[in-house]
Amino acid sequence: PLVIAYEPVWAIGTGTAATPEDARAARTHLAELLSARSDLRILYGGSVTAENAAALLEVSGMDGFLIGGSSLAPASFAAIAGLGA
Repeated sequence: PLVIAYEPVWAIGTGTAATPEDARAARTHLAELLSARSDLRILYGGSVTAENAAALLEVSGMDGFLIGGSSLAPASFAAIAGLGA
């Protein structure tokens, strides 16, 4: 599969995440650009936390997350990872 992980440029290093609506729009745009790929997986990677992961995961078509800083805190990472169970 082709896996794309993206983070809005304005979110890099800021600790600010996209809204679920922003993530949905970006995911839709990427999927349209790469529509010839049936094996496409798109991950959101902009400041995913235990507090915002569930809402971001509900975005239509989101295939998962690229988790940065939250992976350093075991409880936070476990909470995010538990969403996929």
